[in-house]
Formats: sequence, C-alpha cells, structure tokens
Amino acid sequence: MMDLLEQAAEFEKAKMSHMSTSDRVHASREAKRLVLAINEMYKETKDEKLMDAMKRITAKKKKIEVRLKGRSEIS
Repeated sequence: MMDLLEQAAEFEKAKMSHMSTSDRVHASREAKRLVLAINEMYKETKDEKLMDAMKRITAKKKKIEVRLKGRSEIS
C-alpha cells in the first residue's frame, strides 16, 4: 500500500512541462494505472488518504489529456 502511495507522490511531483506527445500518453496511462490500483485498495479500506490521492492524480491526468486532445472550441 505504501509503495503505491509513494509511486503516486512521485507521479504528482514529476514535471509535466516540455513533454513530447509520447511522454504525455505514457504519463496518462501511468495515471490511469495508479488510480485503478489505488481504487482497489480504497474499496477495501475506505481510507480518505487514498481518495485524496486519487483525486489529485485524476486532476493531473485531466490536464495532460487536455494537452493531448487539444482544447475544443465552443461556438
């Protein structure tokens, strides 16, 4: 459990600027893997720290995906 939270903390600290497209894809997949793994632990323990970690990773993942997909224009 702590190993997974350490990986999550490392992911959160990682710089996301000046990334290539393939780096962004890799980071997005890593975020998804972390969230799903943490979610499995959360289902068993209902620990709020796990939920907070999932929320932070998901927020960072969304930012990465916006850069990957591009901002849609609203008209």
